[in-house]
Amino acid sequence: MSQEPPKFNLPLAYTEAGEGMPVVLIHGFCESRELWRDFVGPLSQHFRIIALDLPGFGANAPLNTPVTIGDLAEAVYHFLITIGVEHPVMIGHSLGGYVALAFAEKFPQRLRGLGLFHSTAQNDSFEKKQARNKTIEFIERYGLEEFVDQFFTPLFFDGRRKDLKDEIKFLTDIGKATSKETVVEVIKAMRDRKDRSRVLEKLTCPVLMIAGKNDTAIPFTNSMLQFGLPYESMIQVLSNTGHMGMLERPKETLLMVKNFLEYVNSFD
Repeated sequence: MSQEPPKFNLPLAYTEAGEGMPVVLIHGFCESRELWRDFVGPLSQHFRIIALDLPGFGANAPLNTPVTIGDLAEAVYHFLITIGVEHPVMIGHSLGGYVALAFAEKFPQRLRGLGLFHSTAQNDSFEKKQARNKTIEFIERYGLEEFVDQFFTPLFFDGRRKDLKDEIKFLTDIGKATSKETVVEVIKAMRDRKDRSRVLEKLTCPVLMIAGKNDTAIPFTNSMLQFGLPYESMIQVLSNTGHMGMLERPKETLLMVKNFLEYVNSFD
């Protein structure tokens, strides 16, 4: 158990609904708990769903200090203690998956199940680190809004973009409401995160992996490298889908998550 005091003000902003097995949903970069708006209701019919805002995002105060992915995982740990959640299933999108993996590394006995929703245990390649640095330079030069205006559209499969303009605007509005300081510090945290492939290998709880074949943020070739790492995993691959499966393929991905949760719950 961590003895370190929480680095951020608690509790984190969150939405909670339902009863039963606790399930924690963690959003991705420049997102908020609103990402899961179409998941909370249906899943809460069977489970206790907690969708949270990571420190600096959503309704939480902006970050004003450097952070690591491990710091964010610690914040989630202390937050869950404050609301009485001890052994949840944790599902994270992209950045949220990085946080969930850091949580799994620090508190493996606390997890009942882990979900990586368009996310990876691998660290950034040299090229990706350089791209992160260029993104920070772009934001410092042109501002956050200019960055966010260009950020979300490429994350959707190009064959779906024209039909998902409202979803892209939904994410863009969330991104623009995030502070520049938060965005820059979390880019640095993602850039500097360590490889946690060994965490996946050592986990004994069930692991869900949802991957998009057309994901430009987490290339499918990278996702395949981790499919066989966990002791027990459920692999879901979406064709004609990018990085935002919960918005590109909402019915299918909701069913994938529901089936995984029912499977984990069947062991209780």
